[in-house]
Amino acid sequence: MCGIIGYIGEKPAGKILLNGLRKLEYRGYDSAGMLLLNKDKFTRIRSVGDIDKLEKKINGQWPKGKMGIAHTRWATHGGVTEKNAHPHFGRAKEVAIIHNGIIENYRELKEKYLKNHKFSSQTDTEVLAHLIEKYHQKHPLKKAVESALKKVHGTFGLAVISKKEPDKIIAGRSGSPLAIGVGDNQYFLASDATPLLTHTRKIIYLDDGEIAIIKKNNSYIYKIGNNNQINKKAQNIDWNTEEAQKGGFPHFMIKEIYDQREVFMDAIRGRLRPKEGSAQMGGFNLKDKEAQKIDRIILLACGTAYYSCLVGKYLFERLAQIPTEAEIGSEYRYRNPVIDNKTLVFSVSQSGETLDTLVSQREAKRKGAYVRGIVNVVGSTIAREADGGTYIHAGPELSVASSKAFTNMLAILTLYALYFGRLHKMSFETGNKIIKELEKIPGKINLILKQNEKIKKIAYKYSKYQNMLYLGRGINYPIALEGSHKLKELSYIHSEAYPAGEMKHGVNALLDKDFPVAAIATKNNLYEKMISNLEEIKARKSPFFVIATKGDKNIQRMTSDIIYVPKTIEILEPILNVIPLQLFAYHCAVKLKRNVDRPRNLAKSVTVE
Repeated sequence: MCGIIGYIGEKPAGKILLNGLRKLEYRGYDSAGMLLLNKDKFTRIRSVGDIDKLEKKINGQWPKGKMGIAHTRWATHGGVTEKNAHPHFGRAKEVAIIHNGIIENYRELKEKYLKNHKFSSQTDTEVLAHLIEKYHQKHPLKKAVESALKKVHGTFGLAVISKKEPDKIIAGRSGSPLAIGVGDNQYFLASDATPLLTHTRKIIYLDDGEIAIIKKNNSYIYKIGNNNQINKKAQNIDWNTEEAQKGGFPHFMIKEIYDQREVFMDAIRGRLRPKEGSAQMGGFNLKDKEAQKIDRIILLACGTAYYSCLVGKYLFERLAQIPTEAEIGSEYRYRNPVIDNKTLVFSVSQSGETLDTLVSQREAKRKGAYVRGIVNVVGSTIAREADGGTYIHAGPELSVASSKAFTNMLAILTLYALYFGRLHKMSFETGNKIIKELEKIPGKINLILKQNEKIKKIAYKYSKYQNMLYLGRGINYPIALEGSHKLKELSYIHSEAYPAGEMKHGVNALLDKDFPVAAIATKNNLYEKMISNLEEIKARKSPFFVIATKGDKNIQRMTSDIIYVPKTIEILEPILNVIPLQLFAYHCAVKLKRNVDRPRNLAKSVTVE
């Protein structure tokens, strides 16, 4: 979730851009940079680290120019270095660009259109800058940008300026938000409204597939590749800065739950291979022949990430037939684990700094295992010390309780299980079916989010209880664990989770009218058994609500507290089923007036034992 800020007007741009970057710090970043255009001269300043380091490099010598662009980078392609920081130039340094998103086919663009070009960074963005500049040699800037974007696969929110056309900024959007701020003889551009509210309340939001020409006294919006101007009126935004950071949501937690519609696609984009019915995991650093020799997988994690690993265990064993263990990092490090050179160990962590997971990873590496990371933060310690791995591309999570990182972890574990499955006995047809269902997940997430008000009513009803039991079976048992975990974290209600088949082995003793239950009973091969468990709960007069598959009318005879989720294949059910439980926990916490984004006694990244 990088940050974009642009300015064109009658004032010196430098301080406006720097202050805009500060307003975007909440999005998370690892480096920053700005570029100003004064007549026909570009001045670019970049630094690794926080905005203070960028200002220190300026050292009071503010570059001249009344237009410019600036960026905070959250690394995806290429490490955290000054050379990889934005803005980036084209080959002749006539064009400069900042970009949010991922250019999936940047390698193909390099090979097909930019064979003789030399690049100073490892980024996909610089490739786009070179391509735009190439077309700009023969075409106006708008057409050059459009010509390049037509060849791009992926997502982008971008701003482009050119020495040849120093009176404009070109902006374009597909999958990555952009907002235009309307001022008096000045216009602004940003990745959200937050940095704009200091200067104006009049905001125009670009939609996907739109391009804008921004000048100091007007803006012109078009569909990419179409010269018919779109008439868009500015909206008056009444948010304050904090509300703007949250996109109008009351808490970061609920914003991040809603982010899952978009960031899930970021996790799988460019990694699906429909023609092979498989997945391509860039950065895995293991050849297919080496991967085929793996006879055991260990998934290391703590907290929410551990529950994603429990789902991963089901996935690897079901799809790839590889024995798999999910291990809690804080326990694993104190054992003497049996590992050999046919063992693959994944360290799974949002922050990439979880100490217990990191130390366990080091032990596994010392004993000769293949060690790979699945993390969110580029350049984190786990990422650096692993011999390869995959970034989940969830963007920064500012709420302590994880939501979107969890679903993206599930996405990546599914892709790895698909990859290993195809290396073994999985058929092309099965692999292709999984790919098609994965591509439908964002739309199905959206259908669940539309039930937010209904889920809130159920949450308010159950928030009065002091205890809660979560039940699931099979691949959904880890989701019961995660749902219980979220309720504890956010609302401080005591809860625990069990595999529903264990009820008779002690849990039934707890059930009565004051001990409610949350049950996952979606239609899969354990559905009938789960229905039997619900009958037991009902007989003991415990209140309960159910996560059920859309169209399941049978469940209505048991309770009216039902949250329906769209049908998907069984291995993908956890991705959908966890979202209503996230919303349930969130609304319980709101009702009880808890500090939702900062629960007591908890930290986002656990870097001490």
